[in-house]
Amino acid sequence: MTDFFVSHGMIYGWAWFLATIIGILVIALPLMLAVAMVIYAERKIWAAMALRRGPNVVGPWGLLQSFADGLKVFLKETIIPTSANKGLFLIAPIVTFTVALIVWAVVPFAPGVVLANVNVGLLYVLAASSLGVYGVIVAGWASNSKYPFFSALRAAAQMVSYEVSIGFVLITVVLYAGTFNLSGIVLQQTGFGLGIFNGFGFNLLLFPMWVVFFISSMAETFRTPFDLVEAESELVAGHQTEYSSMSFALFWLGEYANTILMCALNAILFWGGWLPPVNWAPLYFIPGIIWLLAKMCLFFFMFGWVKATVPRYRYDQVMRLGWKIFLPLSLVFVFLVSGWLMLTRYGCDNLTYQHSSSMRAAASPVCVGSPR
Repeated sequence: MTDFFVSHGMIYGWAWFLATIIGILVIALPLMLAVAMVIYAERKIWAAMALRRGPNVVGPWGLLQSFADGLKVFLKETIIPTSANKGLFLIAPIVTFTVALIVWAVVPFAPGVVLANVNVGLLYVLAASSLGVYGVIVAGWASNSKYPFFSALRAAAQMVSYEVSIGFVLITVVLYAGTFNLSGIVLQQTGFGLGIFNGFGFNLLLFPMWVVFFISSMAETFRTPFDLVEAESELVAGHQTEYSSMSFALFWLGEYANTILMCALNAILFWGGWLPPVNWAPLYFIPGIIWLLAKMCLFFFMFGWVKATVPRYRYDQVMRLGWKIFLPLSLVFVFLVSGWLMLTRYGCDNLTYQHSSSMRAAASPVCVGSPR
């Protein structure tokens, strides 16, 4: 797009700036529309599993219910508690919403269809998504109320617990892909499963890591059964208790934008992203963005399914799952994956060599794990 503007006589700097703004709008505006639609879809999923109808009045089949709710929230008054820290109180929802949007800059929707195709895209996702907890913590502290403050403490503990496991899970993906670039990770999954299927999830060593990543992604986004941060039976509405109007809506938009992001990462990192399940002719001609959206919808259905059927965990159960099960399990699989790759992919040349540390001289290298 930058070249298009340059070819029409625009200076390169302004052409790049305009192309970037258009790219941001092309991603952000459909994302906001998608948030409204997934809220409607999730309510329909819950209703179907509870044998109810769900939204069915506003618009055809209730499709406009989310927009009606958004208009109602927009027209309400923004109330700031008297004893709250006004500056931080207003900044917190903006931080949550902004961080939820900036992560999408490196998400590839199809070959070449990405706003910023950086080589360290996966590291950028980890760094930017980790900032989301600050919105929750600041909101809980600035409200000057005990329930939001309890929510902030829970959010900090929960995010730290499961980010560690997610980090080790992503190490296994990077070891197999050999790159931190998200587009490169997708391309490395071509024909990965038995030479036919596209996706790391078809590997017996990486499928358990996908299960850990899927569950941890629900914990990172405070989804049921990990919704201790917003436990309405204990904390009213958690860190959102004192919020109203659009400040409350920004938390909702950020939460569902993060949920959609986690659905996209599940598809991109483990199930081939924009690639079809198999490279057969009828499937291969379907646009890649359609495959990515289909996989995201499947994972979002699984998120809603879990929320409708699994009760909330206690705090001790959440911590035990993160520290005593997922962390050791992910560490074990990091060793298994790295060892398997050293034996099967890299061979003797890149294995560890033993040297004499006392003489500090170049001793004859000895291959320690040569494959048979």
